[in-house]
Amino acid sequence: MLIIILGIILLVAGTGLVILSHPAFGLWRHHSLERIQASPNYYDGMFQNQEPTLQFTGDIHGEAAKHRTFKMLKRFLSDKDTIRIPSTPIEAVKTDLRVLPTDEDWLVWFGHSSYLFCLNGLHFLVDPILQPEWPSSMMLKAFPGTDIYRPNDLPEIDVLIVTHEHWDHMDYATLRDIRTKVKYVVCPLGIADYLRYWGYSNEQIAEMDWAESLCRQTAIRDTITITCLPSRHFSNRLLGKRNQTLWASFMIEAGERKVYIGGDGGYDKRFREIHERFGSIDLAFLENGQYNANWKYIHTTPEDLEKVILDLQAKQVFTVHHDKYSLAMHPWYEPDSIAKKIAFKYNIHLLDAPIGTVMSY
Repeated sequence: MLIIILGIILLVAGTGLVILSHPAFGLWRHHSLERIQASPNYYDGMFQNQEPTLQFTGDIHGEAAKHRTFKMLKRFLSDKDTIRIPSTPIEAVKTDLRVLPTDEDWLVWFGHSSYLFCLNGLHFLVDPILQPEWPSSMMLKAFPGTDIYRPNDLPEIDVLIVTHEHWDHMDYATLRDIRTKVKYVVCPLGIADYLRYWGYSNEQIAEMDWAESLCRQTAIRDTITITCLPSRHFSNRLLGKRNQTLWASFMIEAGERKVYIGGDGGYDKRFREIHERFGSIDLAFLENGQYNANWKYIHTTPEDLEKVILDLQAKQVFTVHHDKYSLAMHPWYEPDSIAKKIAFKYNIHLLDAPIGTVMSY
């Protein structure tokens, strides 16, 4: 009996090791540890938000909170309410991205938080998930009709931006398959360790802390300036200590144009501060989806989306983090509906079109 028990334990442990050895989990050595620990945003053993931020909210704490979280997860996994997932394929357009012009500014959305845009002749790609493979495919089930783009569909990428390490934003298979297409990668502190592990060179990667800026001369047009800015979120790709890599938003300035990449995160004072610092913003990509009252500080709720838009005062808004995966319990169509209501109420120029549509901005 003891031999059988030991055999089972060894089998389970061996299976676990085989699974966790997959490169998607990022079992790497911290080459960035010195920079991480020197960051003013890293203290008490982890990265911190600008404001105190509970990951899960409510009046219950301690063991009761753990029980509530387990019940919430169980409900999410067992909920058969099809309103969370569309019953028919979502409208999407397959565009030949490799022949789009570079003498005008445009964007193409791939669903959720993945998108490609052209700014001053350069291609920027953000948080791409375009290659469904295990293990991410076990966690992220695309809505019918939305999963129509693959890495081979992309043009050459001048700048790849990764906002944080979560599975729905940083996809190993996609980043592996587009590596030879990518000139530069911009990412928050700690993310470079994943990228190096996945084959990217040090010369390709610019790893940034909040408030740091990167300027690059381009042969096409003006100098491009990318500034790493705060978000209100968290990080944890695998079981273990949280917040060991940074999460961020980014401002891209190219000539007279400014594009803001919001990443994931709940509402706080940063949006007003960003407006005060950068002034007129031509286009803002803002999180809108996968929200819940139980995690209202780390994702943008419908009530706070209105505050975000009014604080930032961007000329044009495009909302993301919806229409491809169900990672919360709200109706799948609700985020887009909410954004349209806010845009109508305040006369906001909301860009809104099916996945794959080329939109000028």
